[in-house]
Order: sequence, then structure tokens, then C-alpha cells
Amino acid sequence: MYENTFPNKRFKHTLNFLQKHIATEEAILDLGVANPFSKIMTTAGYKVTNTTGEDLDLNIENVVNSNAEVVTAFEIFEHMLSPFPLLKSVNANKLVASIPMRLWFAKAYRSKTDPWDRHYHEFEDWQFDWLLEKAGWEIKDRQKWTNPVRKFGIRPLLRSITPRYYIVYAERKK
Repeated sequence: MYENTFPNKRFKHTLNFLQKHIATEEAILDLGVANPFSKIMTTAGYKVTNTTGEDLDLNIENVVNSNAEVVTAFEIFEHMLSPFPLLKSVNANKLVASIPMRLWFAKAYRSKTDPWDRHYHEFEDWQFDWLLEKAGWEIKDRQKWTNPVRKFGIRPLLRSITPRYYIVYAERKK
């Protein structure tokens, strides 16, 4: 079903990690509009509700009012100016979140045409861990993987051996 290509490799790793920690009976609030991966989660048997495209830096009402047991956030927090207030306000007791990691050999992603598709942050794993811990989450599991590309050169070689994606499973601290 999935090839070892972007985004299929990322989707495969993400779904495997989700299935390891979250039962299909648990209701999920997925941050962001419906997308190819939220459809994959639904196909895998999960009950998924997405946020509606609101600016989550300014409006976290849908997150605060959600009764979902799990919040998922796949490559969302790098697009937020300040993810801390949202992370602190989540009512769910479980969080599965992934981020693209900061790569020392590549500049941060910046779209010049799409105002929504900008990275305010590209975290290192320890920075993301600190953010989650400060917001009241305890990380129970984590995983990293690479994103090789089919090109020649120094950067493609580095991408084949340097982790690009970081995913965590966390629970609300008691």
C-alpha cells in the first residue's frame, strides 16, 4: 500500500506509530483540516474529527471544547507562531504529534506564495520535548525517521542518513 517515497513513507511510519498507542475506539481530534492522512486514519478504523481551518494561534475554541480522548497533530506546530497555549489547553489525555526536524544543512521551509504554508519553527527533538513538557505533557514514546530523496549530491546524501521527522506519544501529566 505504501512505497518508500514521500509522503508514503511518512504516512506509513505515522500510522504504525498511531496504531501502537491509540485504539480505534478512542475518538480523535486531528488538528488541521481534513487531509490525506486523516483519511488514512479513518480508513484504518479511527473516529476522526478535524478542526475547521481556523488559525490555531488565535482561535483554539474547537480544541478546548472537544471531548475527544486523543489529539493528533501531524506537521502542524511548525506552522504556529506559539503552539504553547494550544498544547496547554488541550482537554484530551493523549497526544500524538509529529514535526519536521530542523536540519543543520538546510534552511527552514518558507513559502513565498502561500501565507498558511510557512514554518515559524523547525524544532530539534529536545526543543519539542521541552515545549510538550512545559505544556503539561509526559512523553511516553518517540521515534525519528529519514526522508531520503532520489537526487544526487551532498544534501540528498545527508537527507538519507539524517532524521527529518520526529513523532511522540504523550499523556497529560497527572
